[in-house]
Amino acid sequence: MVPLPNTSPLSPDLIDKLHQLSEKYAAMGQDMTSYLEGLLQADYLTYWDYVHLETLLSLQNPRTAYPDELIFITYHQITELYFKLVKHEIDQIAHHPALEATFFTERMQRINRYFGILEQSFAVMIEGMDKDQFLNFRMALLPSSGFQSAQFRQIEIMSTDFCNLLAPNSPVPDNVSMEVLYDSIYWKQGATELATKQKTLTLKQFEKQYGDSLVRLATEYQSCNLHACWLRLHERGETTDALVTELRDFDQRVNVRWKMAHLRSAVRYLHKSPAAIEATGGTNWQRYLPPIEQQRFFFPELWSDEERGKWGK
Repeated sequence: MVPLPNTSPLSPDLIDKLHQLSEKYAAMGQDMTSYLEGLLQADYLTYWDYVHLETLLSLQNPRTAYPDELIFITYHQITELYFKLVKHEIDQIAHHPALEATFFTERMQRINRYFGILEQSFAVMIEGMDKDQFLNFRMALLPSSGFQSAQFRQIEIMSTDFCNLLAPNSPVPDNVSMEVLYDSIYWKQGATELATKQKTLTLKQFEKQYGDSLVRLATEYQSCNLHACWLRLHERGETTDALVTELRDFDQRVNVRWKMAHLRSAVRYLHKSPAAIEATGGTNWQRYLPPIEQQRFFFPELWSDEERGKWGK
């Protein structure tokens, strides 16, 4: 047997870790020795296995031969991954057993950082594709649309009272069900034909796939959305200026700057004087995307009348 290069006794720290492992596995009725044997047999973890690199790089499957479609699909997949991180942070806030301002603020800083990255990176969409290529390959993507991003809709629902997401002048009767309220959610106006008032195929597909789950999510978050969490802290006098700053920043990022970035992209690729090219999936982007048209607020109490009047300008 080849002698071990280091025959010094185990350090107290290592012995302590072994005791902790033993207690952990004993609590589960397991034998630590068997797990250590498995560790000896296991191969080293590699970066490509950890991030499933080959699988990840296989998920970009353009529908046409236009080179810039790869940019389009890859950027949207990156966006959805950041949305997943945003939802992860909101979920931690919403279900924290003893939420306080410091934790709330730190998680909102993370969320704003994610949206900041997305906002800055949207130049990839606005300036990073050939216009003629885009106008050609987009026709192969009908009726799909970024309108159908369920994760963005989930973020909206998780962020505020559901009534703040309703279309303007929507009635809110007492004791109305979430299913009834969902029928008046603002984004449906963005995929309804103005002339016929009929739902576009884009909207019909989206509702069939996600309508029920969005109603369930709205019900779950009715009392623990970000707005409700802030109100509870505010009513207890436990909010801070730092938290308010982050919440206002989040409101602006999602309801103004993120949508303005989309508007700039739509104008660059879809606007054609004197008429506008119909947006992907039939969505009325000229009325749907501008923040000044929507006047959407997650935290309406945090904005003055003057600030609301300038919203989206």
